[in-house]
Amino acid sequence: MDDIVRQAMAKWPNVPDCYGWLGLDARGQWYMRDDRAQALGPFASGVAGARGSLLRHEKLIDFIQRNYEPDAQGQWYFQNGPQRVYVELEVTPWVWRVGADWLVTSHSGRPAQVQACLLDEQGRVYLNTDLGLGLVHTLDVGWVAEAIEQGVWSLQEVQAVELPARYGYVMSPASHTQTPSN
Repeated sequence: MDDIVRQAMAKWPNVPDCYGWLGLDARGQWYMRDDRAQALGPFASGVAGARGSLLRHEKLIDFIQRNYEPDAQGQWYFQNGPQRVYVELEVTPWVWRVGADWLVTSHSGRPAQVQACLLDEQGRVYLNTDLGLGLVHTLDVGWVAEAIEQGVWSLQEVQAVELPARYGYVMSPASHTQTPSN
């Protein structure tokens, strides 16, 4: 976490949490969700416009990613100064990039060590790592297939609906909380 964030948290300890305004898609891209996007439905609904606006500002994205972590209930958030901005997930809290050498990094650039390789009923590939569960980026599924063929990783079948409970993360903190505050 950035020092400036820690300082802001100490200076303003009682800032209310923010729900529904930030989303992470299956390709590791961040979306800002204004009132209009939220009114169209949940982030992961597939409804046109419900995701909001794709963030493109590199420094803002880097700031979000440096200050991205879970709370004790498995709800992922971005600590924005003194305020927690909870993240709506399309699939998982991490999106993994896999290289030809089978080294794995998160969408935020954090290196990870693979503990298990999973395949769901829709053909999506996940890796459970020392950082937690994440979806493999679609462009890197071929590298995972090669790792499986070479015996580096073995594949386990899973049901996608079971993953949040099994790996302890919340897809939609906004729908999980009793009183969201925007």
